[in-house]
Amino acid sequence: MVKLRASDGVVLGSFPVADGPNAILFDGENIWVTSDIRNKLTKLRASDGATLFVREVGDIPRGLAFDGVDVWVSSQLEDTVMRLGNRHGLIKHTYRVGEAPGDMLFDGTSTWVANSDSNTVSKISRGQ
Repeated sequence: MVKLRASDGVVLGSFPVADGPNAILFDGENIWVTSDIRNKLTKLRASDGATLFVREVGDIPRGLAFDGVDVWVSSQLEDTVMRLGNRHGLIKHTYRVGEAPGDMLFDGTSTWVANSDSNTVSKISRGQ
């Protein structure tokens, strides 16, 4: 993974993550990266790129979302979304969604999940 300065594109650093990175998220302090080849989630400190942890998550983790408290990760082959604690990345809850979930977003109240193989979107309310 490469960090670029937004104003001029100068490379500020290159940081290792697990093979096959495919989704990236900023939570206000840290960078989260999913890697679908190794089924890993890497958390990096944004200020210096230091690896804070690497965790195994799901089977082909694809999408990432941040709700202001927790990080959400979709698992494409398990047809699930996991809500992880932001601090240590431990699974708080797993939700069943449509087939092959990928990209996600948080609208301020709910997390929305695009399910590519079922041509649907799933809505998960924050209180579920």
